[in-house]
Amino acid sequence: MRRMGERTGRRKMAKGTRRAKFGVGQVVRHRIYPFRGVIFDVDPVFNNTEEWWQSIPEDVRPRKDQPFYHLLAENEETEYIAYVSEQNLLLDESGAPLRHPRVAELFVEDGKGRYRAVFLQSH
Repeated sequence: MRRMGERTGRRKMAKGTRRAKFGVGQVVRHRIYPFRGVIFDVDPVFNNTEEWWQSIPEDVRPRKDQPFYHLLAENEETEYIAYVSEQNLLLDESGAPLRHPRVAELFVEDGKGRYRAVFLQSH
């Protein structure tokens, strides 16, 4: 039985913050633009500069009150780092390997198109 004030080991989420739909190591694609990538970090809400957010055309500018994902991203031409809102991501089920040069540095592929982060420790 827990004593009063003892923690349960579960983190409380800030009011209005929702749980991320995707996690580190998942391969996702953008719902509008032709790129895909593997998630290497998740922000529970927008955590970039106001200048960056304002640079997005207003008609496609995402809400700030949702998870944002850091991706090792690629399109047909190049590889790069992307910062994308949850509303603009879909699970990529193509199973196609990623060619981003940093993937091998941060992940181990499991052979089923999924990636396990080598920089995270199990608890």
